[in-house]
Amino acid sequence: MIQSTEASNAIENIHAPRARIEALVAEKTTPENRSEQEIAGYRDVLALIHSNRAEIPFEPRYVEQLHGTLHSYIGVRDAGHWKRIDNEVSEVHPDGTRVVRFTPVSAALTPQAMQDLHKELGRALQAETYPPLLLCAAYVLDFTVIHPFRDGNGRMSRLITLWLLYIVGHDVGRYISIEKLIDSSRETYYEALRRSTEGWHDSEHDLEPWTGYFLGILVAAYKEFESRTGMLGGRGSKKALIVTFIDSLLTDEFTVSAVRENAPGVSDAHISKVLAELKRAGIIEPLGTGRGARWRKLM
Repeated sequence: MIQSTEASNAIENIHAPRARIEALVAEKTTPENRSEQEIAGYRDVLALIHSNRAEIPFEPRYVEQLHGTLHSYIGVRDAGHWKRIDNEVSEVHPDGTRVVRFTPVSAALTPQAMQDLHKELGRALQAETYPPLLLCAAYVLDFTVIHPFRDGNGRMSRLITLWLLYIVGHDVGRYISIEKLIDSSRETYYEALRRSTEGWHDSEHDLEPWTGYFLGILVAAYKEFESRTGMLGGRGSKKALIVTFIDSLLTDEFTVSAVRENAPGVSDAHISKVLAELKRAGIIEPLGTGRGARWRKLM
């Protein structure tokens, strides 16, 4: 959550000290400036997608709603609504010259373009003619060129990427930050978008550069996931599962049932043994007894 929130906003030059981002993601503080408001909004949308996974209907109205949540701390007038004026995607070179990357779909055509995009994606997923991941990549590219909002399109495209991956059955984004991987390959990210958006308005664009990048990021995420889980394969792996879960919590309190859910295959007796060891080490403390007992992290 912290890595994704920090990285996706950093791509758009929205920054805050790491300690502030950690506190915001853990909801231990409130935003103090515009950048922190942007970060808090991203945190909220990210949490909604992670907690609901594929249960949110993938429909244009919910895309608008999530955009409204993204800007809920800022009070932007058109937050949660398609753009009302035309926009362009440009970049400023070191010498100060501004170059247009691509021209998005006009504001007048945007509502219908989004309806068509979702309709065609649903139809293609149901037909099962193409692998779902290829369709996800194509959707994200089309969304990017439509650029349906006045602001926040880049961050929304990365949030939608996570959302789509959940929908088609790839949960790796729950454990590995897709946004961090994109941020670490930012130049390749922009170059792939540039190459695949050329000729889009005339249906002459080449999906391969963007699709190759999209799938490459997913492979990188799985490799990182594999390397992390490999650390849990030896002796003490059951204890490591429990400790890693407690370590990763954004809140101070947790329940035994939550430990049980996130440490599959570990017996209740072993969970109790590990919790007792951590208690003796001064790392956690109990807040009650019985199956519903809660625990608090101290370190």
